[in-house]
Amino acid sequence: MMDYVGFDGEQFRNFRDVQDDRPLHMLNLVKFRETVTYPDGTVMSGRDAYRNYGRESAPIFAALGGRIVWRGEQLAMLIGPSDEQWDLCFIAEYPNLDAFCSMIKNPDYRKAMEHRQIAVKTSRLIRTGPLELGANFAD
Repeated sequence: MMDYVGFDGEQFRNFRDVQDDRPLHMLNLVKFRETVTYPDGTVMSGRDAYRNYGRESAPIFAALGGRIVWRGEQLAMLIGPSDEQWDLCFIAEYPNLDAFCSMIKNPDYRKAMEHRQIAVKTSRLIRTGPLELGANFAD
């Protein structure tokens, strides 16, 4: 499994240029590093470092109208690469693209991101738009 922790300029431009007025539902798939060592020598689990990210970023996320709409853990892979095992899966909702962009530009959020960068071995961050719930898989 290739490791993905951040995005590049082209990916962000493509993400930003999607024209959609619905709230953003960001599907997060996260694999933690077993242990991490901070520059000051502090050692902890990747999960605990990610908890630091969560605690520091939560007030910023909430102030922008963000909320977690679903959280779960992977139990087994039925369809897909067997080497993709995720420690944490969740969907974060943002009211709109501007809210998400404001968050990632916020200096306090960028400081909190240092915990995420050290904690995460690899991840996927997928922008989705919510649809009406239906009675079957397709509708």
